[in-house]
Amino acid sequence: MRDRLSVFGIDIVKGSVRSRSRRPMYALIRMVDGNIESESTVSMFRLFRLLSEERPDILAVDSIQEIATDQHELFFFLQGLPPQTKLVQVTGGEKKETLGKVAARYNISFDRFDPFAEARTSARVASLGAGVEVIAFENESEVVVSRHRSPGRGGWSQNRYVRKIHGAVQLKGREIEMQLAAAALRYEKKETKAFGGCSRVAFRVFAPRGEVPVSMYRGADVQVRISGKRLERIRYRPLSGKPRNLIVGIDPGTTTAVAALDLDGNLMLLSSSRQMNMSGVIESLYKTGKPLVIASDVQEMPYSVEKIRRAFSAIAFTPKQDTSVEAKVALTQGFPYENVHERDALSAALDAFHHYDAKFRNLIRRVPPGHDLDEVRARVIRGQALDQVLGDLATVRAPAEAPVETAPAPVTARQDERVRVLDGMVKRLRTYAAELEETIKAKEYEIHRLQGRLRAVHDKRDLELAKETEITKRDAIIQSLKKRLRKEERHNRTLAKRVDRIRSFAELSLDGEAVPVKVMDALTREGLRRLIEDTGICEGDVVFVQKSDGWGKGIVKDLADTKVGAVVVPAAILDGRDLHIGPAFREAGIPLIAAADAGVQVRGKKGLAAKDRFHEAVTRWQEEQAQFVREKESNKIEHMFKEYKSERGKEAKKGGGQSVGRP
Repeated sequence: MRDRLSVFGIDIVKGSVRSRSRRPMYALIRMVDGNIESESTVSMFRLFRLLSEERPDILAVDSIQEIATDQHELFFFLQGLPPQTKLVQVTGGEKKETLGKVAARYNISFDRFDPFAEARTSARVASLGAGVEVIAFENESEVVVSRHRSPGRGGWSQNRYVRKIHGAVQLKGREIEMQLAAAALRYEKKETKAFGGCSRVAFRVFAPRGEVPVSMYRGADVQVRISGKRLERIRYRPLSGKPRNLIVGIDPGTTTAVAALDLDGNLMLLSSSRQMNMSGVIESLYKTGKPLVIASDVQEMPYSVEKIRRAFSAIAFTPKQDTSVEAKVALTQGFPYENVHERDALSAALDAFHHYDAKFRNLIRRVPPGHDLDEVRARVIRGQALDQVLGDLATVRAPAEAPVETAPAPVTARQDERVRVLDGMVKRLRTYAAELEETIKAKEYEIHRLQGRLRAVHDKRDLELAKETEITKRDAIIQSLKKRLRKEERHNRTLAKRVDRIRSFAELSLDGEAVPVKVMDALTREGLRRLIEDTGICEGDVVFVQKSDGWGKGIVKDLADTKVGAVVVPAAILDGRDLHIGPAFREAGIPLIAAADAGVQVRGKKGLAAKDRFHEAVTRWQEEQAQFVREKESNKIEHMFKEYKSERGKEAKKGGGQSVGRP
């Protein structure tokens, strides 16, 4: 005899878990082995009492929001369930469906406005394996033994009373430890010692709460609490591990696309990738469900699609002729797809679904409620008769009976004829297998030949790519050299112009009638730099400065370093507009001459000075410079004499003071 399956199905009749004034009342259906035992309306408190008393295998709901408002309340609800009772949400986990869609898979219809009908349907589909189990605790539990009453302040017998309570806690802890050891469960124990025994004993058991052989207990002195270790978030585990049957369309090529529909025509998978190979397609389909039909959009199924079909032992479907683009667009209208490859795969799957749709609708009318339509349709498509399928499913659901040994029946003439037919079939299949082996050998030879050609093409392509890479590298070098050449040509033109100016200046220098003058636009370091870049500057050159704005002692020192012969400035600069410029040039020893005195005439960046007038001006400046040097030396000697006289006076005063102070 197999164990009886007890299921509770609930649905809210009135009220809400979110309301404090109108607490929820539930329609409760109690079902055992598919038979309804009772129907009643219960409160949450009464529901927990019945669950604790009867300990059903499954508590089925269409939504966990009908029993808890948030995750904290859901943990509290699951903590109060008996360990062997599973909370099942029949409409799914992360991706929920309507209860009507779930019931339709088992050919069950109900009045969705009747809470008792919904509770009845939830219990029924849960007993058939639909839905997911709600899991909130890890495979770890905590058992805590503690005092059920407080010792208080007490009187004369207080010590005896406390010793009695703590001794009872310690004794209960030892009993639980013996139960855990007998069940061969791994655990950790932590005791809190107190007067006469223990005030608290905690066990950390590495097993689910349902496997811990300890019950909740409340006595006069001791209480036992059992709780599971909470998960960080609620998980859902399918109640039945059986995968859904799929109708799959595949479009192979450089970009491989896969589309999968369930037997109701709902899109379960649609993806495409350039990196997806045969193993990737098989893995994605295995995660989605179990392929029942694999379809292609061309009349002759491609070899790669055929290999995937054989991997799942699926039924092949191909159209009578290659599907046109217009037909593909019409088939996939209303479905989202990203490219033509996904469209082709989806159209192949939809074409196969439309091919079997009439048969599916016929089966829905003929199959009694309570059978898994997905399994029935899959078996019928594979060639089994409907009566045989229903009989097999009924046999599976019925209690298993002991086999009865019977004597072998004699072989009849009809059976002998069947044996001959089967022998002929075996011979034909062997011949067909030999032909297939020859075909495989021919294909392998063709593959090796094509692989050789492909390697040759790859080698040629690699050589061309290397050549193109070298050409690109050389082009880049040529472009860089061209840029450098243009830069050098510009520099050469600049130098040529400079040489021309220097040559013309040299020619002027050879003429004895005039003194050539080089023009500097401003008495600044930038002006000196431009002069050097333009015509250059040599020792003894005469420089004409057009303006002195922004000058400083640094530029005077730079001119002294170049050893220029003289600096000619406009008369306005020497007439008092800048009083410090003359002394600065005196200190540097550079002749500073007025343009009018030297008879300088400037045209552009070149100028000429009258030779006689220029030499007279230089001679006058040199005489003044000699007088300046003499005065400077005289002032220096006079300054030294004054310092010496001052020092001697200080020493004389110091010596006189010392002599006065002697006895």
